[in-house]
Amino acid sequence: MPPTTPYAGKFNSYSNNNSHPQPHSPYRSGTAPKPAKENVYNGAYSSSENPYDIPQPHSSYRSSSVSSATAKEHHYKSSCAVSENPYSPPPPHSPRQHSTSCPGRAYRHTSSSSGSEQSCRNNSAKGRLYGHAITASYGEMCYHDNSLVSASLEALIQHLVPTVDYYPDRSYVFTFLLSSRLFLHPYELMTRVCHLCVEQQRSGDALLDKIRFREVAPKLVQLLTEWTETFPYDFRDERMMRCLKDMTHHVARGDEYSWRAMQQMTQRLIKRLSALGQYEEAVAALNAVAMERPASLKSKQASGQRSDVMSVCDDPFILAQQLTHIELDRLSFIGPEEFIQTFAMKDPLENHKGFFRKRKTSNLEAYVSWFNRLSYLVATEICMPVKKKHRARIIEFFIDVAQECFNIGNFNSLMAIITGMNMSPVARLKKTWSKVNTDKFEILEHQMDPSSNFSNYRTALRGATQRSETAHSSQEKIVIPFFSLLIKDIYFLNEGCASRLSNGHINFEKLWELAKQVSEFLVWRQVICPFDRDRRILQYLVTTPVFSEDELHLASYESEGPENNMEKDSRRSLRSSLLHRENRS
Repeated sequence: MPPTTPYAGKFNSYSNNNSHPQPHSPYRSGTAPKPAKENVYNGAYSSSENPYDIPQPHSSYRSSSVSSATAKEHHYKSSCAVSENPYSPPPPHSPRQHSTSCPGRAYRHTSSSSGSEQSCRNNSAKGRLYGHAITASYGEMCYHDNSLVSASLEALIQHLVPTVDYYPDRSYVFTFLLSSRLFLHPYELMTRVCHLCVEQQRSGDALLDKIRFREVAPKLVQLLTEWTETFPYDFRDERMMRCLKDMTHHVARGDEYSWRAMQQMTQRLIKRLSALGQYEEAVAALNAVAMERPASLKSKQASGQRSDVMSVCDDPFILAQQLTHIELDRLSFIGPEEFIQTFAMKDPLENHKGFFRKRKTSNLEAYVSWFNRLSYLVATEICMPVKKKHRARIIEFFIDVAQECFNIGNFNSLMAIITGMNMSPVARLKKTWSKVNTDKFEILEHQMDPSSNFSNYRTALRGATQRSETAHSSQEKIVIPFFSLLIKDIYFLNEGCASRLSNGHINFEKLWELAKQVSEFLVWRQVICPFDRDRRILQYLVTTPVFSEDELHLASYESEGPENNMEKDSRRSLRSSLLHRENRS
C-alpha cells in the first residue's frame, strides 16, 4: 500500500521525550517560570481592557475531545490530536489498508523505492520501472515512489470522500483541505464531498441505503470534525454552516451517535467562531486607542513628560516575556488557510454575504501590523527623551530586550526591535549612539543578517526547533519565527511551482510542500506561553500611541539638530506639514 504523503514518518509531532540528548542551542536553557493556572477564555475584551491580560482562548489547533458516554461516541474525537503534526504517519491499521469501491483508490499493491519521475497521462492502472524507481498511474492519480504527485481535481475530491471501509489519512486531509482553495471554494468542496458520500451509499433499496449510510456516517463525522477544528474560519461562510446543518439532519435520520457527535462538533465550532469575533473586535478597539497621537511635538519638553517604557518595566527579561505573550496570543488566531488565501485566486462571489464580510487574511494582516507597531514603538521610545543620556539608556535597554527575545526563541519581536533601531530617525542620532556599547547589538544584527537568504537566522531557527523537540520545560518549547520571512517563503514556493501540470493534473508535490511549511507553523503556534502576565506592561505595549514616520523624523531632528542643508529643509517641511495637519484636525 503506497502512502499518500512523502513525509510520512519525517514530520512527527514534537514530544517531551527526555531520552534524546539535548541539542546544542544558542538559547538559554534556564528553568522557566511556573505557568499561569488560568487557561479558559473569560469573555470579550473592551477597549479599556488589555486582551493579553485575559487567558488564552481555546484554540482550534489545541483540539478538544468530544465528550461521550459510550465507547462508540469516542470514535468521533478529532483525529488530529493537540500535539500532533498533521504529517505524522497514519496508525498501522488504517482504513486505507482495506479495499474500497472508489475507482481512484485502486493503488494498494504498488511497490516503493527511489529514482526518477515520469508523467502520468493514462486512465488505466499502469506501472513503469525505471532503474529502481516506480512511477504508477491509477485512474487519474499519479504516484512516484509510492507518493501521490499529481491527479485531476475530480480524483482528489473523490479521494477525500470516506466510505465504509476507507478513510483518507490525516496528511492527505490536511494537505488537500489547505490548498484546495487554490482551485475551488471551500463551500463547493464541502458540497461535493457530502454529496458523493451520500450518493455512494445509494443502491435503490431504501432500507439498504439507510444501513449503508449508518455505517459510513462515523467516517463522515470524523472528516467534518477534522475540517471544523483545523479550518474553522471556513465556516464563517453562511453557506458552509447551512451545508453543515443539512448534513446534521441527514445523519440524524440514520445514526443517533453520529448525530450527537455532529451536535457537539457544531457547538465547539460556534464557540471558536465567537471567540474569533471577540478577538477581532478587541484588536480593532485597541488599534483605535493606539491611533491617538502622542504628546504634541510643538514642545520637546511636553512630549518628554510622557511615560516611557522603562517607567513601566525596567527588566529586559520581563518585557521580553510580555512580548512573547502578545506574539503567541496573536499567532493563535491565524488560521492555516490564511497563508494560502494570500495568493489564492479572487473569488467571483466576493461580495457574498457572510464569508467575505471580513477579509480572508485579516488575522494574518493584524499580526504583520503588530510587527510594524512594535518597530515604531521602539523608535518612538528612543526619539522621545530630551536628554542624550536618556536616549542612550533606552537604546541599551532595547538591546537587552532583543537579546532576551533571542534567548526565548521569539524571533519576530527580536526582528521588530532591530528594525525599529535601524530606522533612519534612530540611526542618525550619532551623538546618542556614541554613548552606547553596541557589541551585543552587532551580534544580534549578525544573527538576523538578511544576506544569503537569512542563513544565520535559519540556522538559529533550526536550533530553536531542535530545542523545542526535546524540551525539558515549557519555555524551551517556544519558537516564534520571523513571520514576514515565513510568508515570503510560502509566497515564493507558490510562485515558483506550477499549480497545474501540462496534462491538466493538480501538482500535488507542490501542495505537499505548502502543507509542510504551514504544518510546521501550526506546531509552533500551539505552545501555551508559560510566563506570568503583567497587565500594566501589556496594556502599555498594545495601546500606547506611537509616532508616525514624519513625526519620528521631526522628533529626531529636535533631539539632534540637522547636520546639512538637506536635513534642514526636511525639518522645515515636516514642521509645516505636521502643523497644517494638526490645525485641520
